[in-house]
Amino acid sequence: MNTMDTIASARGRQRSGYALVMVMVFAAIGLTVLTGTMNWASQTALMNERNNQLTTTTFAAEAATERIVSRLMQDYKASGESVVFNNLNSYRTDVPDSGENAYWANFQFSNGSGATNQLYVARTQTQIFTNLNGPYTGLRGFVSNYRVVSNARQTTGRFNLTNAVQQDIQLASIPVFQFAIFFNSLLEFTMAAPLTVRGRVHANSNIFLGSTASLDLRENVTATGTIARQAWFGYGLSDFTGGITYGGSATSNTSALTLPIGTNNTAAAVREVINIPPAAESMSSSMGQQRFYNKAELLILVSNATVTVRVKTPFDASPTTIPWANASYFIATNVTFTDQREGKTMKITELDVAKYRTWAATNTSVAAKLGGGNAPNIVYVADNRSTTTSQKTAVRLINGQTLPTRGLTLATVNPLYVKGHYNCTNNAHLGTTNTSSSQPASLVADALTVQSGAWSDAASGGSYSSRVPSDTTINAALLAGMVYSSANGTTIRSGGVVNFPRLLEAWSGRTLTLNGSLVNLFDSASATAPFQWPGTYYSAPSRNFNFDPNFLDSTRMPPGSPELRVLIRGTWAAAPPNRTNYVASF
Repeated sequence: MNTMDTIASARGRQRSGYALVMVMVFAAIGLTVLTGTMNWASQTALMNERNNQLTTTTFAAEAATERIVSRLMQDYKASGESVVFNNLNSYRTDVPDSGENAYWANFQFSNGSGATNQLYVARTQTQIFTNLNGPYTGLRGFVSNYRVVSNARQTTGRFNLTNAVQQDIQLASIPVFQFAIFFNSLLEFTMAAPLTVRGRVHANSNIFLGSTASLDLRENVTATGTIARQAWFGYGLSDFTGGITYGGSATSNTSALTLPIGTNNTAAAVREVINIPPAAESMSSSMGQQRFYNKAELLILVSNATVTVRVKTPFDASPTTIPWANASYFIATNVTFTDQREGKTMKITELDVAKYRTWAATNTSVAAKLGGGNAPNIVYVADNRSTTTSQKTAVRLINGQTLPTRGLTLATVNPLYVKGHYNCTNNAHLGTTNTSSSQPASLVADALTVQSGAWSDAASGGSYSSRVPSDTTINAALLAGMVYSSANGTTIRSGGVVNFPRLLEAWSGRTLTLNGSLVNLFDSASATAPFQWPGTYYSAPSRNFNFDPNFLDSTRMPPGSPELRVLIRGTWAAAPPNRTNYVASF
């Protein structure tokens, strides 16, 4: 072998060595990458499993809190805040368990303070009168704050993880007269007269809009259903040329606002608040607490043979009977007139408010029950006299321009008529929005009809055009029934919110001023004749309807004002585990 062959052979071996080294290097790199990839895949799988377990435990914790929030809502609406507070221990131990679903055997729940099989449920603010949150911002109510915290751990998971969810809620009791307009069912502005609404509006159903006249809604509007223009009673959307102006928000699909009567809030169920309670019903029951009969300080019960008058404190089972010879000073039962909408002669129990104030100021039985100078501020009247097919019984207030200083709520199961100016002592305030000279007042009845100061009983059966009214001012919250529109919107029409206070005179060119609140909770059961277009038994006035801002003050509410209950959700937080104060309560 020559020298050149030796050199070439050495160089070949050198190249082979380099190749081997390179192969080994790349193999090592490949192994490193493969190992890294496998580690990454393994770590990713673990991270995904951990994240899934975190999500699962969060959802479990949330489910546990929702369970309690649902119970709080149900108990509060049915029975009130005191029952909720008394049930705290029951709520705390009400955790999901395998007895209801085997899935929950995979979890352990705790209260954030070390106790297992229970949650943290506490009242963080006792009830105060304050501003509301959420869709009811701008209203005030009696509010208590509660906090619910659930810690959840998945016992079958790879990781020892605990997640927590914390919810803050308001239990709010809202005086119904804080709404300018509140309807427990369909609220119709359809084909309404020009109207400006200067307060909150709510319906526990749909709100139908649309008219040839303008509608100005100055504050927030809420409904459990929809809020929209609606073709109705033969009118199409093209007929609604009137503008609709919103000064606040319009929120549909909100929670229903309900009365705490211990049952559903259908019209028939809610109407019980104006009925005489059955003998077996406890005054301390949910319904018993809401009945105006039980809240009243004066009862006037009229039968064919007697008029029974009793003075008492609210929810007093031992009232004092007032002799008829004494009470007849301000009560009359021999009054009649014709209501042409009803087509009936009305047999009237009539209360003279001016005489009532004088009587109550000096009556010894009143003073013994309520203290000297305190006139009963809730009067309940039921006229249960028998009638023919051409008659109905009803109640009327007269001479009510000045009320007792404690205010006055007149509640009756019958139709109610109010004649002349009501609750406006200062004549300079008549026809205005100035209610500084008025007292807290409400009128609660099967139906409410306004008669002007010029009303004549003798002329009630003649042509409506002969009944020419005078301008009239009513300063009071109105809570009454109505005749609802037929479901198909073609046969019976309610008349809408502007015709909620009924009229029987030729009001054209005259002004009806209402400062208060318009509340409809139930059907009329006595005054059931349907609304008819103006020109049959009345003509429409210029309507000066206004919300009375006095009702936003807890000291200026009408006596015995019903209160609506609602649970308002506040802060929701996926909180750090084992804490109960992560987010400040609203």
